[in-house]
Amino acid sequence: MTRASDTQDGPVVLSKDGLPGWLDPVVHAVETVRPTQLSRFLPPEDGAGRQSAVLVLFGEGAQGPELLLMERATSLRSHAGQPSFPGGALDPEDGDPFGDGPLRAALREAEEETGLDPSGVQLFGVLPRLYIPVSGFVVTPVLGWWREPSPVGVVDPNETARVFTVPVVDLTDPANRATTVHPSGHRGPAFLVESALVWGFTAGIIDRLLHFAGWERPWDREKQVPLDWRA
Repeated sequence: MTRASDTQDGPVVLSKDGLPGWLDPVVHAVETVRPTQLSRFLPPEDGAGRQSAVLVLFGEGAQGPELLLMERATSLRSHAGQPSFPGGALDPEDGDPFGDGPLRAALREAEEETGLDPSGVQLFGVLPRLYIPVSGFVVTPVLGWWREPSPVGVVDPNETARVFTVPVVDLTDPANRATTVHPSGHRGPAFLVESALVWGFTAGIIDRLLHFAGWERPWDREKQVPLDWRA
């Protein structure tokens, strides 16, 4: 079997071999979900937008399944201070944006931002490309299994404020769920976890994955929190 992260010189591939059984609902969701079921913001038909990728990395910790997140530095011009998945724009060396380029970019950015060892990550799925109007990024969410966990932390404080994992059981806890209302009027899901408010694109992906994987629990959608919420 060739895993996605075995080499960055040859083709980067996806593999579902040997995944833990609890990931089966996520695999099914990735294989069946349609773009419009994830977001109303889809890539422009004229091809505009900067190609990018994020790594949605599932691991297994003391409380069971968990996700790797990072908090962006407050000095950044784009999405400053926001919790997010590791990721960023594709570089020319990542290759074909419509081939394995997003897979390479997701692993590369995750290594640069969190210090994780890509050789311990098994990529198993890719969600449809989505669009972030405020930044003009066309984002490919790449899903991975942290087969062999490695130490992670802040690599460059100019880019990253902190790196942390969130147990899925906390993400599904109704007490940790809320709705944010952007100044533009847009409403979206949010998660109050690990002393952070996860909102925007990242929260939208998590929300949809929990829903289509069948992990979502009923929660109060009328509960609102401000974007400047602090624990």
